Amino acid sequence: MRDRRGVLLFGDQPDRKIEEHGIWYAVDLTINEDSSFYLDTRNLRRWALEHLQGRTVLNTFAYTGSLGVAARAGGARRVVQLDRNRRFLSVGKTSCALNGFPALPGEFVEADFFRFTARYRRSDEQFDCIFVDPPSFATSSTGVIDQFNGNARILNKVRPLVSDGGFLVAVNNALYVSGGAYMQTLSLLCEDGCLEIVEFIPVPEDILGYGGTAIGAPIADPSPFNHSTKIAVLKVSRRRHLAT
Repeated sequence: MRDRRGVLLFGDQPDRKIEEHGIWYAVDLTINEDSSFYLDTRNLRRWALEHLQGRTVLNTFAYTGSLGVAARAGGARRVVQLDRNRRFLSVGKTSCALNGFPALPGEFVEADFFRFTARYRRSDEQFDCIFVDPPSFATSSTGVIDQFNGNARILNKVRPLVSDGGFLVAVNNALYVSGGAYMQTLSLLCEDGCLEIVEFIPVPEDILGYGGTAIGAPIADPSPFNHSTKIAVLKVSRRRHLAT
């Protein structure tokens, strides 16, 4: 398992931080079977920097918290980073320290997604922006995360937590879910008029690969998105819901 998480081939130790858009992010290159930092969501972090000043933010499935850190760097007044793995959240805490952000009470929450969102729904807690970027598949004693069959179910868990005029940022990174299928899910969620798709956030071109180097077709056609990491920003209208 240690070898699967990465083997150091050169140098004395892996780097511990990287800079993007002028913000420092801690990385732990051997904490998991990836780099602990996802480059395909770079434009989403830029969006957070530009749109969340003075906002309250919930980053579900936070992993190492890069989206929440970007929100804080953009001037968000409150950020809650939710993940059930303490080691992952500790990387996010280090990112905050690297940027001189003061530790805030309740910012990093080690909890199960289903239990946490149920508790907030009961207390009518609301946020101006909620990020939902779950793993492709995961199970717990309280529920199943399944990006092929359960996208709508996961998004419906957090819809009541978004304030009127707020944003629900939905990310599906499953290779085997086509862009058309994901659009159908989002369109069905928007049928009641309480959600509206306002923006797609593309994956940066340098992450897509270089022209002529691709071998074969993608597992599933991501269009109208430009990558299997499919990012949509939806705007929430609670007043329309109350009116109906």
